[in-house]
Amino acid sequence: MQQLETMSFNVSEIFLSIQGEGTRAGRPCTFIRLQGCKLRCVWCDTPYALDHRKSERAMSGADIVAEIERLGCSFVEFTGGEPLEQAGTFPLMSWLCDNGYEVAVETGGHIDVAPVDERVIRIIDLKCPDSKMVTLNHLPNLDHLRPTDEIKFVIASRVDYEWARTMIRVQHLSERTAAVLMSCVFGTIEFHTLVEWILEDKLDVRFQLQMHKFVWDPNMRGV
Repeated sequence: MQQLETMSFNVSEIFLSIQGEGTRAGRPCTFIRLQGCKLRCVWCDTPYALDHRKSERAMSGADIVAEIERLGCSFVEFTGGEPLEQAGTFPLMSWLCDNGYEVAVETGGHIDVAPVDERVIRIIDLKCPDSKMVTLNHLPNLDHLRPTDEIKFVIASRVDYEWARTMIRVQHLSERTAAVLMSCVFGTIEFHTLVEWILEDKLDVRFQLQMHKFVWDPNMRGV
């Protein structure tokens, strides 16, 4: 526990909710949203968590663990912002794995994921062209994929879809990961349109909705 006291984090929020996306959608989950991200995706739905200079809550690793214990859920996900831009995230995730927690991290894909503990579920959000961040994808991450990883594409247009389709096929992503996830930028294209494209191309992917945005107001924080 002494090691946890020396870890420092800029935290946006910590909250208990349901997992809204991925293969564990619908499960109760404690979310650790860290503050700060170098990406500026056009459609980002957590703009309040982007600015590194903004400090919502300064917390130690021990503070975060205490909050996780208070909330009482053994499934923990690190998100952001960009959680891997804070160096303490790596040892804190390992500590949680050592102590019996199921841990996931959702990353924007511009940080090297190789150092992430092999027990951690890595959800890598590959940025499509309409995000305006596609050139910042750290594509060597695809060389380090594990069978437990999930790859996520957020689709805003046909151009995005075709780019994602090419990546899936050329990189054999469906065969190399636990799941390839596709979702719509909320409010940008119709859900049925993306589903029809997927079915037409017979892609081996999982279409997903952001479940929490249907349970609560889409703009509500802490859910």
